Amino acid sequence: MTGRPLIGVSTYLEAGTRWGLWELDAALLPAGYPALVQRAGGLAAMLPPDDPAHAAATVARLDGVVISGGPDVDPSRYGAERHPRTGSPRPERDAWELALIGAALASGTPLLGICRGMQLLNVALGGTLVQHIEGHVERVGVFGRHTVKPVPGTRYAEVAPESASVPTHHHQAVDRLGDGLVVSAYAEDGTIEAVERPGAEWVLGVQWHPEMGEDLRVMGALVRAASAA
Repeated sequence: MTGRPLIGVSTYLEAGTRWGLWELDAALLPAGYPALVQRAGGLAAMLPPDDPAHAAATVARLDGVVISGGPDVDPSRYGAERHPRTGSPRPERDAWELALIGAALASGTPLLGICRGMQLLNVALGGTLVQHIEGHVERVGVFGRHTVKPVPGTRYAEVAPESASVPTHHHQAVDRLGDGLVVSAYAEDGTIEAVERPGAEWVLGVQWHPEMGEDLRVMGALVRAASAA
């Protein structure tokens, strides 16, 4: 490949969004995501929810895929009853992002899941989620920080070999691991903070929000893998 790799980032689809003079339905993404892709050397493209049948063709045009953070995954996707603290389902987004994950895994396209994206990667591979945990949200709408510790010998540990303080805002977490995934980082309380799929394909999920910090290592690793693909 020559030039900067094209990295697709999945987006929200929200009704009645306000900006300037307007209040309209909008496909949107916090600016930190494309900024992180750009700072790491990639070109960013937004991937709003679409017909899942188009996912394979979409991924075929990309060099890498990022599944972004956002609302809770519908518990029916992993065979669970809804917890009282679980948010309202977003079926269009769940279906589209699951299809993107499936297409990326099938094609070997480098794949990074961030927060919800890591959880959805786990669900896509048959895993389950803890629907509510305490201590990982400083305040609603405010990112906190905590320390994550890498698991030696993993892809994530190669990228970030030491413990690191990371930006965080989540109330759900990985429970039973999906098929073929291994844990590559933990929080101090034992919460799974990163998962990956060993093998030739570059597949990593992180529970925190690198787009809200200054550490480029995770996104830089995705961009390098996308450049080599």
